[in-house]
Amino acid sequence: MTRQKIEIKKIDNITARQVTFSKRRRGLFKKAQELSTLCDAQLALIVFSSTGKLYEYSSSSMQQVIKRHSLQSEYPEKPRQPSFDELQRHALLTREVAEKTMEIRHMKGEKLENLNLEELKRLEKMIETGLDRVIETKDNKFLQEIDSLKRKGVQLFEENKHLHQMAGTSVVPIDVEILEQGESCESITAISNPEDLDSSDTTLKLGLPFPGSS
Repeated sequence: MTRQKIEIKKIDNITARQVTFSKRRRGLFKKAQELSTLCDAQLALIVFSSTGKLYEYSSSSMQQVIKRHSLQSEYPEKPRQPSFDELQRHALLTREVAEKTMEIRHMKGEKLENLNLEELKRLEKMIETGLDRVIETKDNKFLQEIDSLKRKGVQLFEENKHLHQMAGTSVVPIDVEILEQGESCESITAISNPEDLDSSDTTLKLGLPFPGSS
């Protein structure tokens, strides 16, 4: 069974009002003490009953809390001003960002009209050096791709050879160096007819076309 919600309004019955006041006051002071203990808060409560009786609670000295409240109301805290070192650091970072941004724009060919001849030469040298590094990296990538394709060609030939051995057919012998010289693995395919093996090795070594090929 749920508790019945109490309507918040003045209690007309004096006895009931005093009982409610006593219970609510104790609960309020208990919550204030818990708040002060849990959160290390400095607080003060002042309550006057309907009969004029004073009740109070303070986490420290009541006078100290009241004095602090008065000072806070008269001289509210102002936002902390940044120190001189912080202002200098901010100005330095702002300048560095602006310089790097302009440097990037110069390398993109923008805002060049304000540069003198020496600055333009230095920019040209920087771009040439960067371009050389890009080309070198690109060439290395190409060589890596070619090497990878050669390894795959050798692997495909070995797999093809293994399949022909399982099927009982013959395969054209090949030296791995042929693939490393750039020959396509498709041009060195297996021959299923043993009669074609007579001149296959010579044909491959001399670079001549297979019989019957155009």
